[in-house]
Amino acid sequence: MGCCASNTAGGSKANRISRWRSTGIVGLRDSKLKTFPDEVIDMERAVRTLDLTHNKIADVPGEISKLINMQRLLIADNLVERLPGNLGKLQSLKVLMLDGNRISCLPDELGQLVRLEQLSISRNMLIYLPDTIGSLRNLVLLNVSNNRLKSLPESVGSCASLEEIQANDNVVEQLPASLCNLTQLKSLCLDNNQVNQIPDGLLIHCKSLQNLSLHNNPISMDQFQMMEGYQEFEERRKKKFDKQIDSNVMMGSKALDVGVDK
Repeated sequence: MGCCASNTAGGSKANRISRWRSTGIVGLRDSKLKTFPDEVIDMERAVRTLDLTHNKIADVPGEISKLINMQRLLIADNLVERLPGNLGKLQSLKVLMLDGNRISCLPDELGQLVRLEQLSISRNMLIYLPDTIGSLRNLVLLNVSNNRLKSLPESVGSCASLEEIQANDNVVEQLPASLCNLTQLKSLCLDNNQVNQIPDGLLIHCKSLQNLSLHNNPISMDQFQMMEGYQEFEERRKKKFDKQIDSNVMMGSKALDVGVDK
């Protein structure tokens, strides 16, 4: 029985790895893992998507750099405290999900992920973002909510493709003037911070901006309405709302919320 059980288990593992290789998708969500699986590293170029969400992994090995064709890396809800510099060698990576870990800083090599489109690292312990984040010219989504950030780096204004920034529940006091360079930015969410003013020209130069949420910040509604470009911003916001109504999209009670407390 023991021998048969062993063979069955071995066959099952072989079948699983064979399936991973044929699809390029490695799904290990909710697998009670405590370490990064060696068999995944051994697959090297075959991995396209790796989902390790909701395990108990504390360390991401430097050997992850062998997965050079990986496009999606999901390690949310683990126990990760740091990322290896070798992460920057994952030149094919487009999606990086690190929410719900214990990460306090990101390696400078993050800026080498030039194809990255989505970076989500909410619910961690970040105290700053590396200046090299400005090298992520293809980044569309940046989610750094629920961290300990006091500021966003000036270099974020070089992320020319950014459409959405989520930085709720931090301790951000000032916003970099370079945000005005983000002409593709549609949504900027900074609820529950310490923001007392918005960069001059933000509402003028960010011509795609439709949602600006600053609830529970020192900035007042009067300050917001006094900003140059406020009327144009209002028109864009209302136009978006009208389109949603025309499309019969279900809206919440804050659908037309201006995003600033009175």
